[in-house]
Amino acid sequence: MRINITSVFVDEQVKALRFYTEVLDFVKKNDVPLGGKDRWLTVVSPENPEGTELLLEPSGHPAAKPFKDALVADGTPFTQFAVDDVPAEYERLRGLGVRFTQEPTVMGPVTTAVLDDTCGNLIQIVHMAS
Repeated sequence: MRINITSVFVDEQVKALRFYTEVLDFVKKNDVPLGGKDRWLTVVSPENPEGTELLLEPSGHPAAKPFKDALVADGTPFTQFAVDDVPAEYERLRGLGVRFTQEPTVMGPVTTAVLDDTCGNLIQIVHMAS
């Protein structure tokens, strides 16, 4: 068994696709119309195009908004992405206008930072020292 797709609830799929591809540098994998404005919209890492997909899931379910709002209010990231160098990625993303709620922080062998994905989520970037 392996993880094939994971998801993140997004307020607007078009805005999310732009942020996740143009800012975070993911690559669009699937874009299937589902009727109306919603789509089966996934992105992948360009480093692993056949790897785990991230579904940019519309926040239409009534539980999604309160769930997301509670996580953001508590400062809790919804998901986590691995990077090779948290401080370098932090500087790159800040240069693109990304807002961070946590600057790079070293916690033993792990360095993390938390960003706002502009779609209602906090996302943690992480690197574990070898």
